[in-house]
Amino acid sequence: MKLYELTISQAHRGLEKKEFSALELTNAYLEKIRKQDKKIFAYLTITEKLALKKAKEIDVLISKKEKLPLLAGIPAAIKDNILIEDIKCTAGSKILKNYIAPYDAGVIQKLKESGVIFLGKTNMDEFAMGSSCENSGFFPTKNPVDLERVPGGSSGGSAAAVAADMCIFALGSDTGGSIRLPASFCGVVGLKPTYGAVSRYGLIAMASSLDQIGPITKTVEDAKIVFEAIKGKDIMDSTSVDSKFKTPASAKASAGKQNLKIGIPKEYFIKGIDREVEKAVRRAIRKYEKLGAKIEEISLPHTEYALAAYYIIMPSEASSNLARYDGVRYGELREKFGKEVRKRIMLGTYTLSAGYYEAYYLRAQKIRTLIKQDFNKAFKKVDVILTPTSPTPAFKLGEKVTNPLTMYLSDIFTISVNLAGLPALSLPCGKAKGLPIGLQLIGNFFEEDKILETGQLFEDIKL
Repeated sequence: MKLYELTISQAHRGLEKKEFSALELTNAYLEKIRKQDKKIFAYLTITEKLALKKAKEIDVLISKKEKLPLLAGIPAAIKDNILIEDIKCTAGSKILKNYIAPYDAGVIQKLKESGVIFLGKTNMDEFAMGSSCENSGFFPTKNPVDLERVPGGSSGGSAAAVAADMCIFALGSDTGGSIRLPASFCGVVGLKPTYGAVSRYGLIAMASSLDQIGPITKTVEDAKIVFEAIKGKDIMDSTSVDSKFKTPASAKASAGKQNLKIGIPKEYFIKGIDREVEKAVRRAIRKYEKLGAKIEEISLPHTEYALAAYYIIMPSEASSNLARYDGVRYGELREKFGKEVRKRIMLGTYTLSAGYYEAYYLRAQKIRTLIKQDFNKAFKKVDVILTPTSPTPAFKLGEKVTNPLTMYLSDIFTISVNLAGLPALSLPCGKAKGLPIGLQLIGNFFEEDKILETGQLFEDIKL
């Protein structure tokens, strides 16, 4: 196995046993980026000097036989809306093309304490507005599985970097599916934590009541490791809390003890879902049945209103957050905003304006409450909810650019989770015409352990 193919735990063991150095591991990834990224365009900034300096520091610790944290010496990529002190942070927008982060985001502070090596900042839809990574102010990212297709958005660069072995793990942000959709399209694992489980301090905000930082990884075990490192209360983020997450025992043993109940919402198997996607997800359901899980059909009746509610709440919050880019504090004029960003600012400003607030925004928030109540009822019956991550595999570059409604429908299975503030995991469950298909596992508030455990059960056992 080549160095750039290792998982976090494999790389950690190799470093501890001195099978290779942190410098060798880092150089293997930097070389992979130099060769591969000319085709994929996953990275906006490569932080080579920072990476090599940190790798040498980790090697000194190893030579002193000091105990290494699990993430020490692990090369990672960071979505370009998460601040790393003294490194450029553009949020995929030309308006911030020269912006240098003045401080570290909360998650970056935690990863630095864990000894993570930062390889660079990854491409994204401008200000996280998009489902394909085609709305970047700089260039579109391509899917490593098929270079003619999108990697998903808005964390497309992060997912593409993990899928192409150009980092061991990456961080993304998820407002309506922006970690899970790219994970699904690129055939990797993506975790959107419970709202508040991970600090948003130092994340360039799009929609503050929906945004959440989370990991994109090669395996479910890796997602668990990264989540444990970044979770928890941050005094700089009043919405963050100390979650009750505990590292579960063996997934196999635990699932047997708990007599796992999995809910299948009938509203998620709808007209328009790709037949191959449905087949793969149904195969996954049968696999869980064979493993002893109880499968129960459930209903989430307000799901049909989620997309409409989301595209009222999200642009409203985005228009408020982006008002700070006034050409004074950040040095670039608003005319530098891309078409999608301007569209969402206008929509949000309209729905918040006098005479329309109650007709649109207030009603959307009421729908949001009903969606939360649907999930609350469901979790009284089941432990985990299983759905497809996306109704289709990755689509072709340019295929949906001219029709924003078809683009927005890509998020139809993911946005309810953000509206409710729940945790959800996407993991690969098969392929359609050679393209990855994602399986989504949704948990109750702060029950990341259950969805990670359930995901690992699927990943580990071959039937």
